[in-house]
Amino acid sequence: MEFLWSSILCFCIALFFIARLKSAMSSKAKLPPGPKPLPIIGNLLDLGENSHKSLSSLAKVHGPVMSLKLGQVTAVVVSSAAMAKQVLQTNDQDLCNRAIPDALKAFRHHELGFPWIPVSPLWRSYRKICNNTLFAARILDANQNLRRKKVEELVEIVRKNAATGEAVDLGRLGFMTTLNLLSNTIFSVDLADPNSELAKEFKNNVWGIMEEVTKPNLGDYFPALRKLDIQGMRKRMTIHMEKILNLLDGMIKQRMEQHLLNSDSVPNNDMLHYLLNNEDSEIDKNQMEHLLLVLFVAGSDTTSMTLQWAMAELLRNPEKLVKAEAEIRQVLGKNKLVDEADIPRLPYLRAVVKEACRLHPVVPLLLPRKAQHEVEIGGFTIAKDSQVLVNAWAIGRDPKSWENPELFEPERFLGSKIDVRGRSFELIPFGGGRRICPGLPLAMRMLHLMLGSLINFFDWKVEDGFHVNMDDKFGVAVEMVCSLRAIPSLI
Repeated sequence: MEFLWSSILCFCIALFFIARLKSAMSSKAKLPPGPKPLPIIGNLLDLGENSHKSLSSLAKVHGPVMSLKLGQVTAVVVSSAAMAKQVLQTNDQDLCNRAIPDALKAFRHHELGFPWIPVSPLWRSYRKICNNTLFAARILDANQNLRRKKVEELVEIVRKNAATGEAVDLGRLGFMTTLNLLSNTIFSVDLADPNSELAKEFKNNVWGIMEEVTKPNLGDYFPALRKLDIQGMRKRMTIHMEKILNLLDGMIKQRMEQHLLNSDSVPNNDMLHYLLNNEDSEIDKNQMEHLLLVLFVAGSDTTSMTLQWAMAELLRNPEKLVKAEAEIRQVLGKNKLVDEADIPRLPYLRAVVKEACRLHPVVPLLLPRKAQHEVEIGGFTIAKDSQVLVNAWAIGRDPKSWENPELFEPERFLGSKIDVRGRSFELIPFGGGRRICPGLPLAMRMLHLMLGSLINFFDWKVEDGFHVNMDDKFGVAVEMVCSLRAIPSLI
């Protein structure tokens, strides 16, 4: 009898392990395909210098859902509109949290960073403030005069160059103008005065943060190395963030003191006014500073880069530039600023901006997501804790979605319902789902204002002996390797 029960027990144990083995084999069979990883480092070498392009090439071999081993981290890359929809919409609830870069974890307040914190009551408070206060249409309409003034100053700077025949560094000027547009919308002050040491320091720290986030970090691929901070990235990131937060803290305190001394002299139509006077606000001063930090870091570089890419494409395609000029000058007349109310009347200008976003999404892999649970995408199993990357650059050039995908053709958007607001998954430069970039409404206003006004006031050409270098440099945001320089002339 004892032998019988022992045999039954052994048989049950064997069945259990066979079932587990079958389950593991079945699960493994459903994993997304991908390039074969090397020992220890996995597929890190497959990323190359321009990861968005390398991953796009790999997707042509392994498919629109692809798995890679980056050190000890499993990453899943989706590269088609249909698969992006499954990530950003169908499975948004299970994939909405972020994979946080190790460089950000070193900062003691990283959990307050709006783009990175998990979906939670604090995150919902941030989103509510952004959607209902900071970026609500009524608020943006109320402070559009702040942005108009900065565009007037941009035109005046370019006018001086045009009078002398000097080339304009559109990368530098675009960043300065974008930073001032943001700082005036938020604080009613300039932060990019070229003669201001404060402005220079602010710009250096913004660029420093972007640089540290974009550098390959061993701690992101090998968790055991995170505490060592071998590359010193945590230390440098903390320094950059602390400096910007101290500046923001000083500006908020100054505004509060102004209000106590003379409330009549305090600006009442910028974002800080609405933040400080919003009775429904559920965030404290510390959280407010981190929200503003994110707006500056995420908004200044990305918007100016998109402006630069759009101008570069127009200079490479002069017939498109002529069409954009003709539309604006016919609707507004020559030498007129583009107002925000004019944007709906300029379909070709809007098409130019969309086409620039399609070809050159400045955050080509969006921000990495993390699977909270096991999820199925495209018939493949995405394991819990996997990083999920959406290759917006590859999707924007997918021949299954776009005719002549490598060509700059704004005409493709005339009469099209495709937009950048996260509902058309063929075009997702701002992401989609609940984690879509909240600053989208402001960014689109600023882009059309700057680009349209530069086109309407001046004729443009590339410097003699030069061509437009379209090489890019990969990071969280993709920028031009060589800042765009062009010569304006008065019309």
